[in-house]
Amino acid sequence: MAELIPISAQIGDRTYRIKVEPKDEALVRKTIQQINDKIMELKTLYVGKDMQDYIAMTMIWYATQQPAIVSTANTQEDPSIGQGLALLEGLIESGLQQ
Repeated sequence: MAELIPISAQIGDRTYRIKVEPKDEALVRKTIQQINDKIMELKTLYVGKDMQDYIAMTMIWYATQQPAIVSTANTQEDPSIGQGLALLEGLIESGLQQ
């Protein structure tokens, strides 16, 4: 197993320090960007919600888009997609506890 590297993941209005394998860094950053893009899109569609709502709606969107993402990545089993979903789940759980 490769040594994990720390990166800052800003999602919505919060920054999270996470550790990823070097080979997954680009994909994680791309996933974070995709999440933030979707949050911004939802903010324009549903004005007046709070960030928790936007993150939850983004997670639902991301989870339902998983088959499309997998086929776009041209792979049958991409563990980094599971990592992206786990990251979203963790962020939502941490938001619910605050």
